Amino acid sequence: MLYSGGILQYLALHAVGILSSARLSATARKRMSDILFQYHKVNPTTWVYLSSLMTIGLYFKFSRVWSVRNVDLIGLILLAPGLLVVEYGLVKENQNIEQLGYVWLFVTSGIFMIRLLLDPMMVRRPLLEPNLSVGGMTFLGISLLLFLMANVVNSKLTSDDLAGAKGAELVQERKSSAPDDKSLATHGPGYPLLHLLPSISTQMLFIEDAALQTPQEKDLRRDVVRMATARTMAILSHLAVVIGMVLIGYRHFDNIRAGIAAATLYLLLHYTAQFTGRVDHVLPAALLVWAVEAYRRPLVSGMLMGLAIGVIYYPVFLLPLWLGFYWQRGLLRFSLGVITTLALLVASLAFTSDSMAGFWSQVQQMFGWTSLSPQNMEGFWSFKIIDDVYRYPVLVAILAFGFSLALWPAQKNLGTLMSCSAAVMLATQFWHPHGGGLYMAWYLPLVLLTIFRPNLEDRVALSVLGEGWFPKRRANLAGAEQAA
Repeated sequence: MLYSGGILQYLALHAVGILSSARLSATARKRMSDILFQYHKVNPTTWVYLSSLMTIGLYFKFSRVWSVRNVDLIGLILLAPGLLVVEYGLVKENQNIEQLGYVWLFVTSGIFMIRLLLDPMMVRRPLLEPNLSVGGMTFLGISLLLFLMANVVNSKLTSDDLAGAKGAELVQERKSSAPDDKSLATHGPGYPLLHLLPSISTQMLFIEDAALQTPQEKDLRRDVVRMATARTMAILSHLAVVIGMVLIGYRHFDNIRAGIAAATLYLLLHYTAQFTGRVDHVLPAALLVWAVEAYRRPLVSGMLMGLAIGVIYYPVFLLPLWLGFYWQRGLLRFSLGVITTLALLVASLAFTSDSMAGFWSQVQQMFGWTSLSPQNMEGFWSFKIIDDVYRYPVLVAILAFGFSLALWPAQKNLGTLMSCSAAVMLATQFWHPHGGGLYMAWYLPLVLLTIFRPNLEDRVALSVLGEGWFPKRRANLAGAEQAA
């Protein structure tokens, strides 16, 4: 799972400019195995045990066994078995096992969602710091980040990794398709060009059989640019998530130790190690984390939220919550940022389509229209445990939940903004037709920040934001406050 020689290999490959060459990467791996005597990858199952023990040792409060913090840690650890069971079922092509893994993930996620909805009511937030010093936590976090990013660079790309990108490429080439063409529906909703990037499997249960054959290597050479782009975006997105979490702790929690602790725990989780190379997982996470970090600048926060909506569509369910947060101050700036960014993304699709039909298909894909009747569903809804027609009541429930957050809680602060945003993004997993439950990065960073946050009742828009653009509206708000 983690390569002890990954950093050295990365530097060697980067020096000669061949980061995406599968054959030379395999040769470098063999040489590192010779240098580091009998070094082998850590098995994913073994890493679950190791990371779980490290999580307990670093964060578990033994002096307060029944604290909410300890319950949260147990919940995070319980997410890992579901991921392992799903992967094992996929490898063994056993749908019953895979189905069990998705059921496990849905049940665990449902419990976490209840926890997040109860968080705004937890007014007392005792300071429960990690069991390691700031220096030790920083060293551990940097080490984990380097090893995980080296994994992205060094991992072998299999035919399965490229399958999604190949399918998206065929869709892109069919620019004259009819308006009712369903090809794009084989992918999750979001920005169509994002699907051109291949997945990168950084952790597999069975590694020996993952070697590429010569014909596949020839195909890989034609995809060097896309692979290099995917690796670069994955690395930068993880770096953005970590830096954003640390800055939120430093600037908004007034406690950099809490930010470092949350970021280190994010890097320590089994999920992060398993899906390190998935851009469609981590890129939206980075955008949402930075939207929270920039919440005092509504225009910037709105632009980041608009970009997140354009990339994966599902953050659109966050708009009622965020508009409710900025209702008294910053509403216009936030709305303008969202609308402007979405307009630019739609305009960019016009340059990738040669026909109006192709452009309209991509717009439908970007705004989630294809997810209403998806093709080739994967995950929980593909097993017919429950007829997929029940996805629509789930969607209605998510919509009702999202709109209710515009009114509740009435007084929204930064704490409720984070916990409720995490709850909404977690809820979308129950609707997502393509591997719903696996896209934990969409909510995990916000969950971790919620777990480590202090009391933030004073971080409301009216008190922390600068004055708006229209003095008349500001004067009306001031008059209303005096009258109250």
